[in-house]
Amino acid sequence: MGAASASATPRWEPRTQRAGAWELTALSSGWLRLDGGSMWGVVPATMWREWTPPDADNTIRMACRPFLARRGKDVVLIEPGVGTRWEEKWRKIYHIECVDTLEETLARVGVAPEGVTHVVASHCHWDHIGSQVVERDGELAALFPNARHFAPSIEIAMAKKPGHARSGSYRAEDVLPIEAAGLLEGYEGTREIVPGLVAHVLGGHSDGVSVITLGEGSERAIFWADVVPTTHHVQPPYIMAYDLDVVRSFEVRSQWLAEAARGGWLGMFFHDEHMPFARITKDGKRYGCEPV
Repeated sequence: MGAASASATPRWEPRTQRAGAWELTALSSGWLRLDGGSMWGVVPATMWREWTPPDADNTIRMACRPFLARRGKDVVLIEPGVGTRWEEKWRKIYHIECVDTLEETLARVGVAPEGVTHVVASHCHWDHIGSQVVERDGELAALFPNARHFAPSIEIAMAKKPGHARSGSYRAEDVLPIEAAGLLEGYEGTREIVPGLVAHVLGGHSDGVSVITLGEGSERAIFWADVVPTTHHVQPPYIMAYDLDVVRSFEVRSQWLAEAARGGWLGMFFHDEHMPFARITKDGKRYGCEPV
């Protein structure tokens, strides 16, 4: 049995960094557990079990960590997270725990849902956007009623298309209430959401998975989404078995990891259990992560 089986679910602690004029705060939307072999692809178990110790069922704990980016009047939520709208069956399968919800962690940093101006999703897998929709009086509605919501156009289409090969990774109910309220906008290619905050559609993990950058030059930060899900996945070949296009994943990971290391960018990690912020480093051909 792995060491993780004996550890309690971590409680949220506010952690904040800056990227130029942006104040970045790591939040929480809950936790889940995914199969360790699937999270690590071709990486030998003798290696990944040391970095991410599994439970008795071979699952490893993953954070579902939104980030709040604030600058002046812009209050931007990056990646809403897994949410609480889960039947008991799925809670058990994925070990979903919401010990600290998105609404609770936002409240603890002084932000009400009505005060969020923009919500930006890197892609539309259910563990990344489930929190943006809540149930009120038996109806599904946007948690952030005043925010413009952005997601890759191809990802929105996949979420609404039943029966395709990866449909188990999407829920139409995570996007339809936002769309019905007139709050949802798709993006393609490279899209500046607000000045200085840019979404870059890359593909690989999913058809439209993106990274989000903030700031410029040495003051730049990058939200890695599932392109680099944890600080342990920083070698280009360390690609999840969940990725749709492994060749594409390797290409975009190689390019963006090199740029981040060269620029000393502040990294924001959605699934890392312990480390929300870190900088990618490079020593020869090997990458590493420097905690922040």
